[in-house]
Amino acid sequence: MSCKVYFNNACSVCKFEIDHYKKITKNIDWVDISTNKNAKKETKMSAKNLLRRLHVKKKDKIYQGVDAFIELWSEIPRYRFLAFLLRKPLIYQLAWFLYEIFALFLFYKNKNQLNKLERL
Repeated sequence: MSCKVYFNNACSVCKFEIDHYKKITKNIDWVDISTNKNAKKETKMSAKNLLRRLHVKKKDKIYQGVDAFIELWSEIPRYRFLAFLLRKPLIYQLAWFLYEIFALFLFYKNKNQLNKLERL
């Protein structure tokens, strides 16, 4: 596998997007943080941080948020152009800001999962 993606399958928005990626690529290891007991250990992230953002592990480095999307999209041929665009400074800053707002909204929408994740 070229990378490992840590996502929240219990989040309907997250699941919808990840299901799309799963259909178009086979070289990614998908880890559902809502059921995987090793996700916190593998990423060295708290349950809150895992729930708050998308994470990608690539060559023993953990990327989160927009950086995780850049790494994920660089692995999917039809999305490589998005990874290329997001690396541009102004686009990166705008995408980072918008992602953080959207991710915060999703975090609060799914915050009821936090206790379960902390117990995993």
